[in-house]
Order: sequence, then structure tokens, then C-alpha cells
Amino acid sequence: MNVDLGLAGKVVLVTGASTAIGKATALAFAEEKANIAVGYHSNAQAAAETVALAEQRGARAIRWQLDLGQPDSLQIAVEHAREELGPIDVLVNNAVRWPDWPQPDELFETAPPERFTTSVNANLIGPYLLARAVVADMRSHGWGRIVNVSTGLVEDGFPGNVSYIAAKAGLHGLTRVMSRELAASGILTNVVMPGFTPADKPLPPELIEQAGTAAATRRVTHPDDVARMIVFLCSTANTNTTGEAIRTDGHFLSPG
Repeated sequence: MNVDLGLAGKVVLVTGASTAIGKATALAFAEEKANIAVGYHSNAQAAAETVALAEQRGARAIRWQLDLGQPDSLQIAVEHAREELGPIDVLVNNAVRWPDWPQPDELFETAPPERFTTSVNANLIGPYLLARAVVADMRSHGWGRIVNVSTGLVEDGFPGNVSYIAAKAGLHGLTRVMSRELAASGILTNVVMPGFTPADKPLPPELIEQAGTAAATRRVTHPDDVARMIVFLCSTANTNTTGEAIRTDGHFLSPG
């Protein structure tokens, strides 16, 4: 059976789309002939490469620069994407402000409070503000899809990164509230939880090894694994899945 994902011509915003999961996601949407806004923070060249690859796949694509910690930049970026591509149909909140792995002073009892503020602003408030900026377009269509990219560490825990994991956990509560409030307008909202994906950030070799051996699938998660799930959740093929947190890590069991 052929499944029509119904994404041709849809306007899709993907943050953090210059590399890794975000890039794979943008290109997966491009394969479906969606119109892609490639969000990036500082790597303009990599974002331009993503745009070029998306266009090779037959999509319209643009770059849009944003800073998750600066609310004004988020609204400006959305307005730019809307002017270039049209009203927004899909938002993928993939961009992230990474911690180090691990930070010795990021333990529960010693993490500097200001680091919580920085992490929450970028990893929770930024995605929240982006969703607010695009949801009116989706309501006007009576259709929309939002995916917030989190981490399986929200469920497993991981010592030494308390501010990052706590901020990402907030995305889960936000997503569940959004799913309740927006579903009647045809807008479905979900969370995707990758595991350790080496392409996302240089990781210590021991973590990469653990990610490959501790997963039920016995391999490390690839950005394409995550991108395929995101595209399905954001497609017309997804008709009734909302408010869910879905792992894409091969059932990786964190050492904790």
C-alpha cells in the first residue's frame, strides 16, 4: 500500500536544520516536495548547503537565522519565512542549546542557577514562542503539525546535566497541554526523543560505544531514523496521534 504523506506544497519550518537531525529532517521533507525554511543559529554555510540539497530534491527552500535565547529574533525569523514561503503548516522545534557531556558542576546540588535560566530560555521558552508565532496560521487552515525534539534522557536521567534535562522535560508538559488545546483546530503536537546521535554533537567515545551496545537494536541512532518519525508525525498520514512522546533510540537503556 502506498501512503501519501500529503506534504507537497506544505510550508515547513525546521530549526537547527544546518546539521545532523535537523538537516536530515529538512531533506526528508524536501523529498516530499514540501517548502522548507532551514533554521540556523550561526553556521550559515552549512544552512546554505542544506538549502541547496533540498532544492536538488525539488523543494523550495530558504535559510532563516534565529537565536533561541532572543525572542525578537524568533518572531522576525517566522515573519521572514512566512513572507518568502507563505503561511506556516508545520513546525519542527529541533534546535537545541547543548551542554557539555558531562559538566562536573552540573550535578543537582552544584549546578549554577544561571545555567538553568540559560538552558530553559533556549530549550523550552524558545520552542514555546516559536509555536505561538505559527499557530494562528495553522488555525486558519484547520490543519497543522508541531513536533518538539527532546531526549530520551528525560525518562532515563543522566548525571551531570541537570539543567539541560530539566529544560527538555518541560517540552513534554508543554506538548501535552498544546495537544489538548489545539487538536480541535486540526493541529497535532508530539514529542520525539532521540538517543545519543553522534552527528548532533561531538560525544565522548565511551558514550557512543554505550549507545551502540545498550540499544535493543544494537546500533547507534542515525539522524535519518529520527527524521523519518518526524516526517510521519507531521504528515497527513498521521490523523490521530497527538500528545505523545515517542522514542527513536532503538530502546536505548541509559546507564544512569
